[in-house]
Amino acid sequence: MNQSTSNILMIRPVSFGFNAQTAESNAFQNHDAGQQQVQEKAVQEFDSFVQTLKDNGVNVCVIVDTIEPHTPDSIFPNNWVSFHADGNVFLYPMQAENRRLERREDVIRKLEEEFKVKHVIDLSRFEHENKFLEGTGSMVFDRVNKIAYVCISPRTNEEVLTVFCKKTGYKAVSFHANDQQGLPIYHTNVLMAIGTMFAVICLDSITDKRERETVINSLKLTYKEVIAISFEQMNQFAGNILEVKNKAGKTLIVMSQNAYQAFNEQQRATLSKYGKIIYAAINTIEHIGGGSARCMIAEVHLPVGS
Repeated sequence: MNQSTSNILMIRPVSFGFNAQTAESNAFQNHDAGQQQVQEKAVQEFDSFVQTLKDNGVNVCVIVDTIEPHTPDSIFPNNWVSFHADGNVFLYPMQAENRRLERREDVIRKLEEEFKVKHVIDLSRFEHENKFLEGTGSMVFDRVNKIAYVCISPRTNEEVLTVFCKKTGYKAVSFHANDQQGLPIYHTNVLMAIGTMFAVICLDSITDKRERETVINSLKLTYKEVIAISFEQMNQFAGNILEVKNKAGKTLIVMSQNAYQAFNEQQRATLSKYGKIIYAAINTIEHIGGGSARCMIAEVHLPVGS
């Protein structure tokens, strides 16, 4: 089992913008006027990011969003779907009603042209009980050791997590985390990232001492070099990064320009031991959407072949 893959899915937006339905639990979002301008900037940033990934040898499957239904957050596909090495695809229960509309069967069919899909496991039924688990936003996977690191929040329910773990054999390391204002952090992948040999994490956000120790011990037991980031760095999306491979098998560490600039020299040097850092300027997407580079990427771990 590999931690990272060279195959990724990204959704090119057609109506990106501020999503009022998600803003209540996402303190990283900011409202801005001028929807058309925001969309145009987001597309420019998206296309430039995709080109950077392709230039570095990553296989990017780009699917264009549809005008209808209106899905302002479709640029973040990692929340509604995950693709696993055993051929399983998981669909997830989403808190915001307009984010539920992002789930698209045609996206999975498109990937089936190149990859093997064994089962589609649909957990979206939990939406009827107001219980959510928003994919690799809610869960940060250590795929090698089959551990899911999970920050419990309004978008991340322990009962749904238990069902996921039973179906996959993952072990959950769950905890609670708050931002500087004491508000629950909406997604785990904002505060931490897992690579093959490293972990980036805002430990200050885990206020319960025992929970923090449990997380640290789990990371140490799995031989991850821990790179602790501050609240300020987390707010610049330094925790929202992703290890991928290129087609030649070289490890890349993907992040936004803001995240790159937030890391100090020593932290960048540590990360560079484990892969080539690549970054893109996605300021509009971060500012309006409240998500960054990792959120824009759905990793495709499915086996290759029809």
